[in-house]
Amino acid sequence: MLSETKLNVLKQISGDLSRDEAIWASGYLAGIAGGTLSTATLPPQQQDIPVQNAVKKITLAYGTETGNSKKLATALAGIVKKKGLQVKLADLSQYKPKDLAKEEFFFVVISTQGEGEPPALAKKFYDYIYENEINLSGLKYGVLALGDSSYPLFCQTGEDVDSRFEILGAQRIIPLKKCDIDYEQEASHWIEHVFETVNKNAAQSTKNVSAQKVSTGRKKIQGKVSAIINLNDITSEKETYHIEIETEDSIVYQPGAALGIIPFNSKTVVDEIITLTGIDPKKHIETAKITGSVEDLLYKHLNISYLLKSVVAQYARITGHSIPEVRLSLLDLLRIYPVKNAEEFEEVLQILTGQAPRLYSISSSPEAHGDTEIHITVAKSEFFIDHQKHNGLCSGLLSEFKEGEEIEFYIQEAAHFKLPEPDKDIIMIGPGTGIAPFRSFLWERDAIGAEGRNWLFFGDRNFVSDFLYQAELQDFLKTGSLAHLDLAFSRDTADKIYVQHRLEQKAQEIFHWLEGGATLYVCGTKEPMSRDVEKTLLDIIQKEGKRSKEEAVHYLEDLELSGRYAKDVY
Repeated sequence: MLSETKLNVLKQISGDLSRDEAIWASGYLAGIAGGTLSTATLPPQQQDIPVQNAVKKITLAYGTETGNSKKLATALAGIVKKKGLQVKLADLSQYKPKDLAKEEFFFVVISTQGEGEPPALAKKFYDYIYENEINLSGLKYGVLALGDSSYPLFCQTGEDVDSRFEILGAQRIIPLKKCDIDYEQEASHWIEHVFETVNKNAAQSTKNVSAQKVSTGRKKIQGKVSAIINLNDITSEKETYHIEIETEDSIVYQPGAALGIIPFNSKTVVDEIITLTGIDPKKHIETAKITGSVEDLLYKHLNISYLLKSVVAQYARITGHSIPEVRLSLLDLLRIYPVKNAEEFEEVLQILTGQAPRLYSISSSPEAHGDTEIHITVAKSEFFIDHQKHNGLCSGLLSEFKEGEEIEFYIQEAAHFKLPEPDKDIIMIGPGTGIAPFRSFLWERDAIGAEGRNWLFFGDRNFVSDFLYQAELQDFLKTGSLAHLDLAFSRDTADKIYVQHRLEQKAQEIFHWLEGGATLYVCGTKEPMSRDVEKTLLDIIQKEGKRSKEEAVHYLEDLELSGRYAKDVY
């Protein structure tokens, strides 16, 4: 027993101790009690290790028109600074886009203006990332988009930045968050996820950053088209092509990845541009990115089919024409607003952006189809300008390929869109060409004998003419590789039925699967399919999970953050 004097001293000291200090002191006293010496080695004192020991800093950038994004970003930076995370706050109007490749963690708060346009002060940054092929393989990022849901292109700029970063090779470590005009609470929830995610990624990021910095970029792969099949019946209004490509070298990819192709422009269009401008097709021109003959630049390297508004504005400045804020092809511009001479057209060549790659979800499986064969599913895109029909540049090009023709491509892995463990259930929602990655998933899971159940929701216009991969899916259903197949063909009934309606009909079972650990995937068109599907999923979570609207949103967000809700929409 302690003497009264010692007891009073102990009481006096212990009365002011915090919980952690009390635990430390008890360890010290236990050391004395268990040791043979009259004193014990002091246990190491517990200290909060600030995050910056693992991560030097994150960058939080904002693009603003009215000041809301700046105000919000400043408040969010304050929150994470108090948690011990070093934050560099950056205004996108001042930020040097070339520094992106040097960043490790980069988070963006950006608003959308008018008809889906970026804020005026962030337009330079926005145009730069879209007009340049930057290697962002060492960047981890997240985007918080502000908008007004009363506008049709709600949070479009945030979506654009988010998708462009991924195309440039950056790793999305926190899902895109879209906020309406009442954004404070949602934004606070987002920044908490940023802090938690950076914490989790810190150690791995430190190990990998040097390897990522020396990446040599995309590896171009040479192949030959071995099969091209129109999956639609002759009665269909659509053309969807199943294209198989064979290579001599092995291809490494995971189900869920995409195949990237940089398309060539029409030789006929290029020839007409050369005729209209009078420029020497063999003359060598040096642009900011590449040097080559005029003919070669126009045919292989420069975008001439659908120019950005900013490029059209620069064209107007060079030529002196008064041109409305529109997007036109270079050929249409030259016809309506001609250049004075070949020398002026050389100036125009300097402002044209590089040809952007097109990404197509891979629809084959490395386990089922081998490592020298790869498949894609391509819908031939058609659109009208002034009542004149046009084909999408890349889809039109691919649809005209013949067996035996050579093709060059690269692989774009999608870290956020991949299969779970083989014993986990998956729910796949993929109307139209959204079926592509799910065909890959099904073949892969079938080939490895995965125990997890597979449930597919597929839809299109007509059962007879538009049921893509019908025979394969029915075989998967017969063998049990598909546990459920729910179909929605919108033009076969008086009331149009879409995949979200099938989801509503199976609401109870869907929620049961989610509660049991299933992973949920959505692939296909962003507008309106993905939005309608997400709204239906939130309704299901509210109703079947007996949750409020806000709780349902957080439920879906938590699924996304844990990798159990993934979207590949376009």
